[in-house]
Amino acid sequence: MKTKPLEILPSERLSVKIKFLLIVLLLQLNVQAQKRVTHQTLLWYGYYNSLIFNEKWSLKSEIQERQFINPSAQHQLVFRTNLERKLVENWSVSAGMTLFLQSPNNPESESNLMVPELRPDLGFNNKQKLSFMTISHRYKAEARFFHDVENNELVGGYRFSNFRFRYQLGFDIPVIKKEDQEKVIVKVKDEVMLNFGSKIVKNTFDQNRIYLALNYAFSPKYAVEVGYMNWFQQQKSGVDFYNRDIVRFSVFHNLNLKKKKHE
Repeated sequence: MKTKPLEILPSERLSVKIKFLLIVLLLQLNVQAQKRVTHQTLLWYGYYNSLIFNEKWSLKSEIQERQFINPSAQHQLVFRTNLERKLVENWSVSAGMTLFLQSPNNPESESNLMVPELRPDLGFNNKQKLSFMTISHRYKAEARFFHDVENNELVGGYRFSNFRFRYQLGFDIPVIKKEDQEKVIVKVKDEVMLNFGSKIVKNTFDQNRIYLALNYAFSPKYAVEVGYMNWFQQQKSGVDFYNRDIVRFSVFHNLNLKKKKHE
């Protein structure tokens, strides 16, 4: 009697990913108990635009302003754009570039230097639509190029630093629907980031982000979102960490350029 090869069901794959994230979270809690942790509070404001060309192609862009609270100071300014193409079933692939402007991590710093960083990236996305929610998986690889700095001034050009790999697991749970449109959605996400490269010695684990939000859609074109994020990040020393509490305000704008079929 021939035996069938062992198959891993989608639910089992999801279970494995959830267990992986739980292990990361447990390690994070253990690290917080043993290492030096700096606590910070921030506000993030974001505008997200989706330009839909047709059934397969779209261009996604965003602008984020990130500010420290008490004392108030700019932390980061982000410009990101990605060209996305739908693949088979629920998969899509994207490629893009991010311009990242980094101010000092200490809001009380007297320096006003903003260090530019370029991040080309390649990603794959998967969405599983269930009867009561949507489960999303995002896999992304980034190459990080930092501008050279000398004596607190920008000099020369950009220098490659390291690669970073990201995995995000998300749950979108609609709580109010109207005329076949999801009007109010509860979003729960967790993202893990890992560093790789010759310059990475003590911080292979880069960060973990836990996010809870409420999204309200005014129409198919416009939506707003308010959420809370906990951002836990390891510094290069390996023994110092940031634990950041973040309130996020986001606006989503969809522009559909698909030609309408004439009836």
